[in-house]
Formats: sequence, C-alpha cells, structure tokens
Amino acid sequence: MKSVPLNAFPRTLSRRGGSKKLRDAGRIPAVIYGGQSTPLSLEVDRKAIEDLIHHSATENLLVDLTVEKDAKPKRLALVKEVQHYSLTGKLLHIDFQEISETEKVTVMVSVETTGEAVGVKSGGGVLEHVLHKIKVRCLPKDLPEVIVVDVSALEVGKAIHIGEIKAPEGVEILGDKHISVLAVKAPVTEAQEAAADAAAATTGEVEMIKEKKEDGDAAKAPAAGKGDEKKPAEKKK
Repeated sequence: MKSVPLNAFPRTLSRRGGSKKLRDAGRIPAVIYGGQSTPLSLEVDRKAIEDLIHHSATENLLVDLTVEKDAKPKRLALVKEVQHYSLTGKLLHIDFQEISETEKVTVMVSVETTGEAVGVKSGGGVLEHVLHKIKVRCLPKDLPEVIVVDVSALEVGKAIHIGEIKAPEGVEILGDKHISVLAVKAPVTEAQEAAADAAAATTGEVEMIKEKKEDGDAAKAPAAGKGDEKKPAEKKK
C-alpha cells in the first residue's frame, strides 16, 4: 500500500474546552503513539483528513505524517481509529499508530468477492458473508487495500475457509484455517418460511402469557412491610 502525505501540528489547546476551539478553527485533535516515542498530541486540518478518508478505497489508511517543528522529518503511521459524533457524523478525534517500514504490522482487512457463485446462479442459493474482515500480517508496503476472493465455483452448501484463501504476495493471513469466510446457503422453501413464522408467533404468545402471569402475581403479593408487622404485646391486666 502506498502512503499518502499529511501535515500535522503540535497540539496548542489541550485544556478543557480546547478541543472545541480547535474544531471551530477547522482542525481536529489527534494523537500519535507507538514506535520508540512517547505519545504526542497533535492537531490536523479537518478538510485534509476528511479528503483522505473519503477518497480512500480502504479503512486502513497509511500516511507519511509531517509534524511541524518535530525532530523527525516524517513519521510513517496507520490511521488506527477515527471517532465521529454519533448524531452528525462529523470527525471528533483521530488516532495514529506510528510504525516502521521494516517491521510487519497486523491489521484487519476487508473481504470482497468477485464472480457469481454457481450455487446462487443455478442453485437458487444465497451468498453469505460470514466474515467481512480477516486478520493479516505483512510489511506496510505490502498491506493490501482489500482481500478479493473468487466465489464463482462455490456451490450450495459449500464454503470458503480462511485456509483456502490465497494471500497476496508478502502477506500472511492469520486465524483458524477452518473458519468459514464465505458460504452459499440453500434456498429457503415456503414451508420453512411458514414454519419459522409459526414458531416466532408461538414464542411471542408464550412471552405475553408469561408477562401477564408475572404481572398478576405481583399484584396479588402483599405490599412490602404490610401484614408482617407484629402486633404489640398486650399489657397484662
């Protein structure tokens, strides 16, 4: 994977409320960690990082980070985490992981398919994406954007497992080799759909009866503390 250049600046506003002022000024707070250095608080231009993320074909973004007034001329880093506002989706914070060109990294890579499975085309099956990502290990320069798997020969009831996926050159695919990544499920018949609907309806009725019974029992139960109080002892005549 080819790295892309990105400029960053030492964080100037780090006290309470500083992050909001940064975002108002068009910058996003960030941090870089890893390597042999201590974590460094940064700020990056919002538009620059948004353009990189939106135009990237992969979630694994490799950047050549140039930090203003930094002792290192450049830092090779992975965009490790991107935090967004839950309501607006706007960028909130960026985490960079500093890495070395000569050391292998372990990352999750998305799985994409090519071709039309024969089990779908002629067998009426449904292609199921069991794993959307798989773990790989490689040098940064060999990091694939995605892992592409040909499903053309996949029949109904068959699966492609981790151990059957051919890795790109210089890349090692990790994980249990027997775990399914892609599979073609048999088509669901009308009888099976009807049985599933009936089972769901029965389950719902049982739950409603159970809830009503629990509510009825709760109503019958005496209020806490009432009826349990001991009567005061009668005075001897």
